[in-house]
Amino acid sequence: MPATKTRSFLLDFEKPLCDLENRIEQIRELAQENNVDLSSEIFELEAKAEQLRQEIFNGLTPAQRLQLARHPRRPSTLDYIQAMTEDWFELHGDRGGSDDPAMVGGVGRLGGIPVVMLGHQKGRDTKDNVARNFGMASPGGYRKAMRLMEHANQFGMPILTFIDTPGAWAGVDAEKLGQGEAIAYNLREMFRLDVPILCTVIGEGGSGGALGIGVGDRLLMFEHAVYTVATPEACAAILWKDASKAPQAAAALKITAWDLKNLGILDEILPEPSSGAHADPLAAAAVLKATLLDGLEQLLNLSPAERRNLRYQKFRAMGRYQLIEN
Repeated sequence: MPATKTRSFLLDFEKPLCDLENRIEQIRELAQENNVDLSSEIFELEAKAEQLRQEIFNGLTPAQRLQLARHPRRPSTLDYIQAMTEDWFELHGDRGGSDDPAMVGGVGRLGGIPVVMLGHQKGRDTKDNVARNFGMASPGGYRKAMRLMEHANQFGMPILTFIDTPGAWAGVDAEKLGQGEAIAYNLREMFRLDVPILCTVIGEGGSGGALGIGVGDRLLMFEHAVYTVATPEACAAILWKDASKAPQAAAALKITAWDLKNLGILDEILPEPSSGAHADPLAAAAVLKATLLDGLEQLLNLSPAERRNLRYQKFRAMGRYQLIEN
């Protein structure tokens, strides 16, 4: 299949690579049509394309990583769940009259282990994004998530959460329904749960909306995902009254996986396929599954009390620094 048909959405920094891949495909088709051996030329161009790919994706700025994290073809929570699990069954409702489509969850088996999986769900196109509220969960979404986590705790099933939201829904109705209380309640209650909790930032982790399902024993993050206290656009608008300075804000906020690893927030960075998770979702899902199974193996060997204590100490240590006197 020609490369032009496989890439329906291109970011600016991907265009030079796509142009080269299209050229390679055209030469390959020309060689087949005319029965000419151009294998050496194609091999040379493919090597050049791979070198260009490495240069582009190894040198991304924080703002460019944010673009990748928001890529419309990037795998979503349901994509990963369906690729990794057996016997998946989605559960609905917060038992309070709401079933927020921006927060999905249910029960399944990961490598034969019964688990509860939940996460933010963005849409694939404009219509789907509107239906999913662009992955911005309402108070009912966080209450649904907590209901599922309570279910997991009651039946001794590990909890796997997938973070991918620009932030919680910030509408007037959300405030009326107790958005802040719903997120704060989740933060408190997740600390007391007995079962293992593994949290993964699969795309964009923004503000309290991300934290509402982000308290766990391990925090994992894909290498092109971001995790931030506020979107760079919001930060730029607040600090400089100019949203166009979002790239500057993205660098200052330290939103990348490597920034967070250096700050002691993140436990493990998950490698993505060479052109990003959207280029090969199944490969990204295989990496995530292997890492989650490894984490579960370690955590299931601990007692509930040990897990709760380590979880508490993990978060207490965040932001702790030692002053060194000269």
